[in-house]
Amino acid sequence: MEAALAVVALLFVLMVVLGAYATVKAVGAAKRGVDRGITQARRTVEDHTLRAKSLVQVGPAGELAQLRLTLRSSMRATQDALRAGAAGDESLKESLALFERLSAHGHELDGELRRLESEPDRATLAERLPGLRERTERITQAADSLRWAAHDRARRFADDDLDTLSAQIDVEAGALRHWTRTEPSAPPPPWSDAPAADAGSPADGARPAPGEAARPALDRSAPRPAYPWQKKARPESTT
Repeated sequence: MEAALAVVALLFVLMVVLGAYATVKAVGAAKRGVDRGITQARRTVEDHTLRAKSLVQVGPAGELAQLRLTLRSSMRATQDALRAGAAGDESLKESLALFERLSAHGHELDGELRRLESEPDRATLAERLPGLRERTERITQAADSLRWAAHDRARRFADDDLDTLSAQIDVEAGALRHWTRTEPSAPPPPWSDAPAADAGSPADGARPAPGEAARPALDRSAPRPAYPWQKKARPESTT
């Protein structure tokens, strides 16, 4: 009885532990989903704000907003392309590692551009703009190069797979169209299975040819047939 109670208590504890673990995992997944949603919403709002500044503001402030928008768009597109491609292509993992190093420079530049948006000294800002513009172009060109290389690689693989698939389909289609019309076999001749008549064996041991009826042997004691054109035989004289 005590053993049964111990087993029941142990099962109860295991169920409680499993339930708590499942709850923690569910809460963690929900929290990560909420965090991703908040991050995505924040990025969307910031992108719209930068787009509006680049269109409304003039001078260095508007150019700063345009540089940030260009940098963020290029880096985000490259990141999405490499991560999606690396899931099915192991060789893209090295490219993804290079992009992570490039992202460090991108984040540093984006932070510097964001701080300069509130710079009151417009003259100093105008002096620094050429260098900021050059850094932005170098980073975005590197990111675009990785992204287009990944796109070209994926398209090349897709073309190769399509060529192979088309060749296999052509072979299968040819096999499906190839058929042989079997002609009906001719019936055996009517004499092939007919048993030969038993007419005895000739003196030389030869047998009649297949299909020929065996001729009956001559009976010398039987009367000869009379024909109308034959003359009647004269009776023999006894004198």
